[in-house]
Amino acid sequence: MTSPALQDIVALLGCPAAGNPAQYLFARAISAAGLDWRFLTFDVLPERLAQALGGIDAMGFRGCLLSGALQEGAMGEGQIGLLSHASPAARFAGAASLVEHQAGGLFGHMTDGRGIVEALRAHADLAAARVVIAGAGPTGRATALELALAGVAEILVTDRSPELATTLVERLRELDTSAEITLLSAETPIEIPERAGIVVVSRGQDESPAIFSGLRADLVLADTDLVEQPSVVVAAGQKAGCCVVDGLEVHVAKIAIDFQVLTGTEPDTDMLREALEEFLSA
Repeated sequence: MTSPALQDIVALLGCPAAGNPAQYLFARAISAAGLDWRFLTFDVLPERLAQALGGIDAMGFRGCLLSGALQEGAMGEGQIGLLSHASPAARFAGAASLVEHQAGGLFGHMTDGRGIVEALRAHADLAAARVVIAGAGPTGRATALELALAGVAEILVTDRSPELATTLVERLRELDTSAEITLLSAETPIEIPERAGIVVVSRGQDESPAIFSGLRADLVLADTDLVEQPSVVVAAGQKAGCCVVDGLEVHVAKIAIDFQVLTGTEPDTDMLREALEEFLSA
């Protein structure tokens, strides 16, 4: 911040942005941290994203969160797309969920996978775990990379699109990791192998919920759907007696990471969870 008269600004760029809780959560965290910052929300069409990011850069915003199709749009067809720099996770996922304004330009992060892994750590020992990833979109790709880095024993990938699943499996096998990489059938219901101990579900926009066979009480089931009531996947997991990590827990972990990256301050996750529940129930 170059002048005490100017507030640091963070934004959400969404398509659509309506219904996204980022501003509500950031405002609560900013107030709790005693920061003189402001959070703004903008609807941005994918074809106007380059101009919007140019504005973020030109006006000196601290950064912005990206949602929906804008995450992949920021990376474009190249390694960094519309950004000056991008993290290994953003490059691997082909998407950026967080853009940080640095001295060298706009830096893209992909924090979706980190948020899921942090949420899982509270419920499971990831070392030597065998994890099913249902969904090979940007979030699934980022999660697979973070799990590989966390030292899991096996990553089992499935997606409604066999092409997406196969591509992710091939890319994971190219990594310098000890994890075994397995391609699972895309047939519905998805059969959970007995050896798997964790299932992570991420579905794309307009996709119907995944249906599983073989859910059991010793599984940890994480779902990224952000809904007030239990999602279809969470409800199925609860019925089977699984240890469930719902979309609220995952989202809080991700927002906490985003806030810390941009501000250098670690927010109270219990406070964020309460704020998120308030937002969804309003």
